[in-house]
Amino acid sequence: MSLKVSLSRQRSDEDFRLVVHSAAHGLSQMVLRADIAGMPLEWIDYREAARLYHQEQVAYTCGSLVYRLYGGINARSGKRTVVEVNSIVATVGHTGNPGNTRHDYVPPLNNETLFRRDAYLCLYCGERFHGRELSRDHVRPFSQGGRDVWTNVVAACRGCNNLKAWRTPEQAKMQLIAVPFMPTYAEYIFLKGRRVLADQMEYLQAHFPRSSPLHARIQRWLS
Repeated sequence: MSLKVSLSRQRSDEDFRLVVHSAAHGLSQMVLRADIAGMPLEWIDYREAARLYHQEQVAYTCGSLVYRLYGGINARSGKRTVVEVNSIVATVGHTGNPGNTRHDYVPPLNNETLFRRDAYLCLYCGERFHGRELSRDHVRPFSQGGRDVWTNVVAACRGCNNLKAWRTPEQAKMQLIAVPFMPTYAEYIFLKGRRVLADQMEYLQAHFPRSSPLHARIQRWLS
């Protein structure tokens, strides 16, 4: 199906943004897909959203209108097919959500999501940095039995990482400003997003644990 897309465009050079309004920005704006029970599943692009609508897999939608997709002309009615895609779509069928089906599910650990988890702050000096200026620090180093897992890694500026070196924070007399944690599946979906609209953020936050540090960190992003 040939599609045309009608939407506003705005240039953005940031890798990760929380957007406080609901307007879509270019073809890169992602749609949040959930299962029929409302549990977040993944981010999809407008092409995948169009496929879900075309195959009648969309059970209901939430949030704001982000795309208006134009298809072909119906031979009988003479009207053009129009599909309106909201920022959040709930779909029927297999959920594909390992966070729901596997209690031992561990989100993949990489620097991109780690730095977003820690709000681009060095968890030693508390200063905010660009992602390229941060490094992954192992709270308990490998040489002392530490592992490369969510609960043992934090974002650290290169200066603090070099100062701490092969020691634990206690040995280096450096204090962590926050405790590292493993994200839940909903938190991980949030951390994977690049342009998160306000309604998508609110939807995901409703699935975070009440004690999640991300609640406060999101407020810092918005301030």
